[in-house]
Amino acid sequence: MNRTEMLQIRRAQERGRTKTGWLDSRHTFSFGNYYDPDHMGFRALRVINDDRVIPGAGFGRHGHADMEILSYVLAGALEHKDSMGTGSVIRPGEIQMMRAGTGVTHSEFNASKTEPVHFLQIWLLPDTHRLKPSYAQHNVDREAAQTSFALLASMEGRDKSIQIHQDVDLWLGQLEPGQHRTLALRPGRHAWVHLARGLAAINGVQLREGDGLATNDEASLEISGEGLAELLVFDLA
Repeated sequence: MNRTEMLQIRRAQERGRTKTGWLDSRHTFSFGNYYDPDHMGFRALRVINDDRVIPGAGFGRHGHADMEILSYVLAGALEHKDSMGTGSVIRPGEIQMMRAGTGVTHSEFNASKTEPVHFLQIWLLPDTHRLKPSYAQHNVDREAAQTSFALLASMEGRDKSIQIHQDVDLWLGQLEPGQHRTLALRPGRHAWVHLARGLAAINGVQLREGDGLATNDEASLEISGEGLAELLVFDLA
């Protein structure tokens, strides 16, 4: 297998889409009414939904089970309420996790009556079923994200990251134009890169906002900012 075959590109315009009066959602993987047997997830990564919600609207109360659900806000503010009694607002610079486990109902609404909210909804399959539901919300290490990489979530909850029940490290990088960074990957690992905004090159592949890139058994990710860039890297078993 040559190097190009080891890098699988998922272009933003190829993603599924759900568009209603209040929601514009792009689906990297099959979700809801969008079904693509060639894009059912990547390893333990099951969902990346790129959601934009108009002011005052959102997802009414609904249920989940046996899923690690992360929310990362790119712009605006997201109001969360759930059956565990948690109520919070997530803003840029924060990462939120809801462990659905044995079952949770929740709602997610745009907290503003005047400004839209733009956020990523991420689902990871847990390594254990029927876990006790729980909630966490952490500040992002902005300095680390802007100079190297900030660890948002990990199996051990190391370096003040959110603890998740799956062998996944979720990294955040924010690059200025012309900046270059290297993220080493352990042997036999797999990575999914989601370019949340901007322009970047990953191992020589040009990516634009919303693009995804999968790698298998690469030693490292070589990342160059082709413009202002913000990206999430999932390092998966």
